[in-house]
Amino acid sequence: MEKLIIIDHQLLQIIIERLCRQIIEKHDSFKHAVILGMQPRGVFLAQRIHKKLEDLLQKEIPFGYLDTTFYRDDFRRKDIQLKANETKVPFAIEGKNVILVDDVLYTGRTVRAAMDAMIAFGRPQTVDLAVLIDRKYSRDLPIQANYVGKGVNCLPSEKVLVELTEQEGITQDNIWLISKKVISE
Repeated sequence: MEKLIIIDHQLLQIIIERLCRQIIEKHDSFKHAVILGMQPRGVFLAQRIHKKLEDLLQKEIPFGYLDTTFYRDDFRRKDIQLKANETKVPFAIEGKNVILVDDVLYTGRTVRAAMDAMIAFGRPQTVDLAVLIDRKYSRDLPIQANYVGKGVNCLPSEKVLVELTEQEGITQDNIWLISKKVISE
């Protein structure tokens, strides 16, 4: 197995700053905008983006997070029982401009599930998607991000591993591309 670092701590800080600036360009007043992180790992990135936006704008921005476990189209197809994470949306989404944040955009199925989960909190005016990594050429559904930290061309056998210090046991931010080592005969 081979691991290639694609984003280190220093580059991650630059990417988060850029994502925040792009979000501000579209939602300059943040009058009706809210941020929702997608459980489990998207919440860590969403918290960083939320904090940076509040620092840059010097105002409070509503923040919450969604679990999509029971909204996934493959929920009942798995042999192992999935463990749900907490959902916390302490505001109505009705008429809001939602900025949905996740770490990796892969097939698009988790984003579709998040959109279904959001409806329980109201009908948003708009939904924008911000992701740290966009795994290109791997979509099952026609979903694309509005804000992308980095696009990565991946083979189906490759995996993107996001390690952020907020995760238990992680001491340094790193994003890796992991591929199985192919042995040729």
